[in-house]
This record gives sequence, structure tokens and C-alpha cells, in this order.
Amino acid sequence: MKILVCISKTPDTTAKIAFADNNTKFASAGVQWIINPYDEWYALVRAIELKEAVAGTVIHLVTVGTADCDPIIRKALALGGDEAIRVNSDSHDSYYIASQIATIAKENKYDLIFTGKETIDYNGSSIGGMVAELLDLPYVSLATKFNLEGNDAIIIREVDGGEETDKVQLPVVVSCQKGMAEQRIPNMKGIMGARTKPLKVVEPAAADTFTSIASFALPPAKAGVKLVSADHPEELVRLLHEEAKVI
Repeated sequence: MKILVCISKTPDTTAKIAFADNNTKFASAGVQWIINPYDEWYALVRAIELKEAVAGTVIHLVTVGTADCDPIIRKALALGGDEAIRVNSDSHDSYYIASQIATIAKENKYDLIFTGKETIDYNGSSIGGMVAELLDLPYVSLATKFNLEGNDAIIIREVDGGEETDKVQLPVVVSCQKGMAEQRIPNMKGIMGARTKPLKVVEPAAADTFTSIASFALPPAKAGVKLVSADHPEELVRLLHEEAKVI
């Protein structure tokens, strides 16, 4: 079985966010970069678990980015990926990125394609669906559990008010979220082995770009807390009605 895991580089959750070039670019100086947690903790680790359970399984990693993505790719290889492909392009357009991933997938004919449910910086949650459409494959989003029964995947996903169980024949594209697997830490053997695992860099395929970033903005600062005396409940009602507008 061949599994493709899509990974991306995101700022650490503790990074201080700032913008440059008249608020059109993310200020990356001093930022610690990590593998997007949904890609690492759930998509990649579940793929590794399947590799451990199904003999002959091979895990390929793919990311669309420049050379500064290589450290996070090496970490993913240390966790258990067998080889990696980096499409040498710097783009934030979802369709363009999905097109590059789909091109790689067409060339290698994977049985499973895993993505995280979204990235923690842009929260787009769009890549998996676009890749599935470009490959004309079924797509199951927001998966919390994934198991195999022969050539069928049994997938549990979140829906409004509960869970849904889907059965779909491979190949399939799945976006993964919390519940899919438990986080792992690379061991020394994996870290040493990752240095020699293949990391292939390819130039991007021709693809359209439909969006561009006009500007970034930080959310407004939170207002201070207003304390209302218990002796004046009518003032609390007025503030909830006129200022908070929740009643």
C-alpha cells in the first residue's frame, strides 16, 4: 500500500505575530517553524500506524514550499516517512497548492492521501477537497478514526450533533483531526535515519493562481473588563443590551 501524507510548515503556536511590507507579508524573522500539527499528529502518525500494521506499506511526504521547509520535512521523515517530495514553490493559493499535490499523486498512484483538517495559520481547510476533485477521488473530511477492511476504508467523521461512519473503497483522500492518532516524538534512530532518506525537490507544474494576499491585520485588542455592583443589576442588563448586544 502506498500512502501520501501532505505536510506544511506553520509558525509555532507561541510565535509573536507581526507583519511586514505594508502588512502584505508575514514577518518571519525569529519565528520558530513547525510541522502543521494536524498534518503531523493525526495524518502522519495514522499513516505510520497503518505502515506498522500492513506489511509493505510505503509513506511518501509532499509539501509545497521553498528550501526553508526542509527541516520540518526531515522531522517528518524521522517520525516514520520513507521519502519526501518538495515542490519548489512559495504560494499561499489553495488551488495552486492542491494542483501541485495532485500532480505528484497522479505520477505515483497512491492508495491513500492524508491531509490535516486545516493549517493552524490560515485555517483554510480547503486542500483535501481540492486534491480529491482534481484526482476524481472520493473525499472524507474531519475524520477522527480510520481503519481498513480489505480494500475498504471505514472512517468515522464528525458531523453536526454527532458522528458519521463512512465506508469507501480505496483510493480515497481523507482530512484528519483530533482522535485519528496520538502524537509521537522522533527517536534517535529515526533522527539519524532521516538524514539519508530521499528528499526529492521538483519544480512546480503549470497551474493557475486565483487568490492573492491584499493585507494582513491583527484582531482588535480586547476591551477591559467592566465590573458591575451586585446592587445594580439594571446596569448589568443595560450593558448587555446596549454594549455587548447579547440580549
